[in-house]
Amino acid sequence: MGVGTTLLWERGGAGEPLVLLHGMGSSHDDFAGLRGRLEASYDVLAADLPGHGGSPSLIEEPTVGAITDVVEADLDTLGLSRVHVLGNSLGARVGLELARRHRARSVVAIAPSGMSMPLERVYQGSVLSVARVVLQRVRPVIEPLSRVRLGRALLLGGLRARPLRATREEALAVRDGFADSDDFWRTLWSAILTDRPTGLGDVDCPVILAQGLFDGVSGGQTVRYVPAVPGARFELLLGAGHAPQSDTPDDIVRLVDEAAARSTTPP
Repeated sequence: MGVGTTLLWERGGAGEPLVLLHGMGSSHDDFAGLRGRLEASYDVLAADLPGHGGSPSLIEEPTVGAITDVVEADLDTLGLSRVHVLGNSLGARVGLELARRHRARSVVAIAPSGMSMPLERVYQGSVLSVARVVLQRVRPVIEPLSRVRLGRALLLGGLRARPLRATREEALAVRDGFADSDDFWRTLWSAILTDRPTGLGDVDCPVILAQGLFDGVSGGQTVRYVPAVPGARFELLLGAGHAPQSDTPDDIVRLVDEAAARSTTPP
């Protein structure tokens, strides 16, 4: 689905609208293992963020604000006013920005970027940069590796705590994001390394912040959002990594349901 929209979207299920926003270096397929379960209860819309997967890069600088502008414009095109959001990393940060703009009914933000300290930003930038370079060099073997569990574990070992549980589609998401992104470096700089969240006190919907116990990418930034976002609560995901969609799917579905149940805003 992409007719009339800027970004590539995949849509399925029925119910209240739930937008899925992936992290830096991935694509909408990062949620492939969760989609079926979420579509049983929600009208699920999964996007490729600008410069990732099947979505074009932005002409302007890809800041969090500019990325959110495009997501917001696409929601307008799709006739959606306020939506539930499940986001990871950069996608979680965009989800919080949608909430600040009063476009979210609820947000589950897993390891959102933006609140890291200077040394953590250097570390996170280094981890993402190495992943980009390595995955570009091994790109010809990503597809064959994605067919077998051990190969998927090798591809996703830095993002998942239990990569053997991942699907083939989830493993291929790193090809679409890290290896093939045509705007990786601008996005890394503008949306991750120099981003500073503001206006979070304007958020007016339920927000659950979560982070995997074995997240080796985010540092301590997730809990720093708790005092900045009104009514937000934090949950530690045991047995989970930075992108835990297939690590702890039961917990993620539960958090989405809990946040949605607390919402009092109509779609």
